Amino acid sequence: MRLGNAFEETVERLLSTIRLGVLRPGESLPPERELAVRLGVSRDTVRDAIKSLSEAGFLVSRRGRYGGTFLAERLPAPTGDGPGATRAEIDDLLRLREILEVGAARMAAGRVLEGADREQLWSRVEDLRAAAAEDYRRLDSRLHLAIAEAAGSPSLVPLVAENRMRVNALLDRIPLLARNIAHSDEQHEVVVLAILGGDAERAAEAMLAHLSGSAALLHGFLD
Repeated sequence: MRLGNAFEETVERLLSTIRLGVLRPGESLPPERELAVRLGVSRDTVRDAIKSLSEAGFLVSRRGRYGGTFLAERLPAPTGDGPGATRAEIDDLLRLREILEVGAARMAAGRVLEGADREQLWSRVEDLRAAAAEDYRRLDSRLHLAIAEAAGSPSLVPLVAENRMRVNALLDRIPLLARNIAHSDEQHEVVVLAILGGDAERAAEAMLAHLSGSAALLHGFLD
């Protein structure tokens, strides 16, 4: 498990367990302490993942003598109006995203950016941090496109934009998780600071970690 994406990958693994039928509807999950040991993460990470999946309707938490966390009797269907996708189609889309956006981050960090370009990148980060839930994915797309523009290759921007539209169609089918949004905001800041600092390898590494977190959630909810 990548420590940088412990939350997202814990969500993915819990959802995989649910979809494999290891738990029956209404059956209880193991205690948080046991899950943390099994998954190799902290209890706080398990607690955040359970809370997020409860808010999304997959799990139900009950208090009292017979309390605990239980699989919902009926699992939510994917949201959004977009068509479904196979795992192979999701993998293909996400591999292309990795090629385009990790490369864009590396190239942007390798350039000497003018003041206006630097200000635009940072303003996109600040806009995203202040975004309401309904605006989050739109402003997220703006940041990623700004990074592509900063790479200095005009041909790259439409490729990233087209790929992002396809990714957004998938993201619209999964719930927004508050913990993931907070984590993504932190990762965006690391990416942009690396670009502004001219650290190409750090920028590429941070972008890869960020994209891996999104990929984990997409596979968890849509596979």
